[in-house]
Amino acid sequence: MMEGSAAFAEETRQRTKQAALRVIRLYQAMPQTDEARILGKQLLRSATSVGANHRAACRGRSRAEYFAKLCICVEEADETLYWMELLMESGIIRPEKLAALYEDFNKITAVLASSRRTIREE
Repeated sequence: MMEGSAAFAEETRQRTKQAALRVIRLYQAMPQTDEARILGKQLLRSATSVGANHRAACRGRSRAEYFAKLCICVEEADETLYWMELLMESGIIRPEKLAALYEDFNKITAVLASSRRTIREE
């Protein structure tokens, strides 16, 4: 069981890091308007926070600390989706350009939320 948990944690760590790197590259290529910069910075903060908090959760000193950090991960992942939605719906970024990244964060959010439910139920 522990091997499975460690593998899951490492896979999630890599997945969140790669997604954050994609957001960094997206931010670097965004239009240089005030709106794009403001929304882009929010996206950048929330997307990079998911992986950072997941790493912190994996190093948690207690089950309660792990759960609390995992809750933050879910919130930040969902917030990342929100900023992407605003970027698409405002016309700053074409939806087709964000589709794959949006889907990745949607999956990350679902996996983290499922993990949180599992821990709560144990």
